[in-house]
Parts: sequence; structure tokens; C-alpha cells
Amino acid sequence: MPLRILIADDHNVVRRGLKAILRSKRGWKVCAEATDGRDAVEKARRFEPDVAIVDVGMPGLNGIETTHQIRRISPRTEVLILSAHSSEKLAREALAAGAQGYLVKDDADEDLLAAVDAVRRHKPYFTSRVCAAVAQEQARASRKRSRGLLTPREREITQLLAEGKTNKEVAQTLGISVKTAETHRANVMLKLNLHSVTDLVHYAIRNEMIRT
Repeated sequence: MPLRILIADDHNVVRRGLKAILRSKRGWKVCAEATDGRDAVEKARRFEPDVAIVDVGMPGLNGIETTHQIRRISPRTEVLILSAHSSEKLAREALAAGAQGYLVKDDADEDLLAAVDAVRRHKPYFTSRVCAAVAQEQARASRKRSRGLLTPREREITQLLAEGKTNKEVAQTLGISVKTAETHRANVMLKLNLHSVTDLVHYAIRNEMIRT
């Protein structure tokens, strides 16, 4: 099956340029073009493309909201945002809207094929100018989720262990049995996929549970 691609951009010259690049990839086909956001949503509904390349600055309906609506009506369609700006804020908004990639137009000549190939395989792709910032944002979100895995008591025990206290000292501090302290410690290590006290200390430092 060919890879079916929707191109949404209000500039005809940009659409022609993107098509010229995409034609070089055997088995890829531009199944539809759109000139504004609402047109892109309608074309996504009608053609259900595998990938939608969406300009962030289209009239009528901007690319972020267009992405959100495309992902809602055609969940199988992965979205690659095109932007004239290497904006960390826009990249985060695109990610939140459901885009799988964010590419600056100046990089399209060299990176478009790689970007489309990544998103079609459901892998994220962000232009090098913003990928570091996005990676940091994802790491922060991941750490926030992992913190949410722990109960308040487990977070308490994690801090005490990271401060160098033994199981016995943890038990005495919290007024629990040593066996209960050991059980909590095992649960913490399992939930956070940690393998040593050193790993636990590093986790506590990253999450500002203790100070170095």
C-alpha cells in the first residue's frame, strides 16, 4: 500500500515544493491538498491520509487547532507540523494537540523525507532547533508521571533512603516496623524501575527531593 499524504499550506509555491520532494520517495503519494485549516480537516475526513503535513500559520483555522481536529476525526492520521519559526512554545503546543512531528520550513529540503518517515512509523520527529527543548519538556513530564506513581508514604521513604538512612532508621523515623519499611522500599524500587540505592539517590536529586 502506498503512503498517502495530505499537504495543507496556504501558499501554492510551498505545496509544489513539498510535492516535488515527496515524489522522490517511491511508494509515497500526495492524496490531497488543502489551502486552509478547515479545508485540511475536511480533506482529512474524506481521504483519511496516513500523514498530514500541516502549516502552523494557515488562515481561518491555525495549524495547532487543525491538528487537534484532524486527530479527533481521523486518529490513524499522524500529523507533521510545518512552521517558519523554531519556536519551543509552538512545538509544545503542537505536541499537546497530537502532532507527532515539528519541522521548520527552512529545514524541509534536507529533513522532510526523514520527518515524514519517522511520523508514519509513529515516532516523534522535531527539527534540531527545538528538539532539545522538547526532549527536556518530555523528560519533565515523565518525571512528573513517575512521581505520581508513588504514594505519599513511599515519597517520604524515598527521601529518607536517599538521605542515607537505613531501613531500621527509616522505620524508627516513621514509627513503622523494619519489615514494613523494607516492603515500601521494594515497592519504590519496582515502581521506578531502580536497581540500587545510587539510582534512588539520583532519582531524588533529579526530582528535587533532596539537595546535593
